[in-house]
Amino acid sequence: MGGDHAPEEIVAGALLAAQAFPDADITLVGDEARVRSLLTGPGAERIAIVHAPESVPMDQHASQALRSADRTSLGVAVNLVKRGEADAVVSAGNSGAFLAIALIRLRTIEGIARPAIATILPGLKGPTVLLDSGANVDCRPEWLEQFGIMGSAYATTVLGVERPRVATLSVGEERTKGNALVLEAAALLENAPVHFVGNVEGRDVFQSGADVVVADGFVGNVVLKTAEGLSSAIGTVMKETLLGGNLLTKLGTAMLAPALRGLRRRFDWERYGGAPLLGLRGNCIVTHGRASRNAIKYAVGAAIAEVEHDVIGKITELVAPHLAARS
Repeated sequence: MGGDHAPEEIVAGALLAAQAFPDADITLVGDEARVRSLLTGPGAERIAIVHAPESVPMDQHASQALRSADRTSLGVAVNLVKRGEADAVVSAGNSGAFLAIALIRLRTIEGIARPAIATILPGLKGPTVLLDSGANVDCRPEWLEQFGIMGSAYATTVLGVERPRVATLSVGEERTKGNALVLEAAALLENAPVHFVGNVEGRDVFQSGADVVVADGFVGNVVLKTAEGLSSAIGTVMKETLLGGNLLTKLGTAMLAPALRGLRRRFDWERYGGAPLLGLRGNCIVTHGRASRNAIKYAVGAAIAEVEHDVIGKITELVAPHLAARS
């Protein structure tokens, strides 16, 4: 029931996911009467509904969402994971409320102080994991170290990167560049169980300068929203230029159409729209509030991948010996 286009696009996305991932059991949590009226077509017979009488408004404060969590679709969905009745939860709703409810109900993995949103960004040589993308706007150095460990685990297990390069996002590549938070986090990552390669700059994020880029949630979210805005602006300019030109331009565009579609798929944010909330003892996927049905389908795919590759177990394996070495 959360998101700018809920429940219509969420239900439509669940139907697409049921067709794309036939081995998955999908449950929709929300107002049963509204959801059931939309649940028609291929795949509908394989989707269950769990009723929740209320929903979390997109602008509701996290503390208010916590108080009513047992009655809202978001709270009920997280509780399904807590009780072991679901392996993962996907939400396009209020991300602050999602974080708060999941943190209280599921708790963090031992050794992890705070969960982080890990956004998968398209790069020239493959995807890059950016975390934190907005869960924690104020961070401590040890949290960034933990983000690096979690991002490395995700890149290894889900993205198949054998030895992920982990970097801190800074204002220069030199090890002496950055604010106090970045410098202290880099020193910790030097001794963490990851392949730390130092600093990268903003321009390196999409140049595949690292497989995992670590930042506090304020900086990470600004990078993410700037990238989304730039991508949208470039798409608009290209459309206006290619389709608004003379006859010769339009003929050339028609000839380039297959290549342009491939380019769009490669940098389509919807394909990377399911961002795992790493560090919790339950699989949680955050997707954009304006998520379309395709974005929901891919977010469900991201949830399935996280479960199948046991990301929680991999993070636990990396963190446990690191904590033991410190004690």
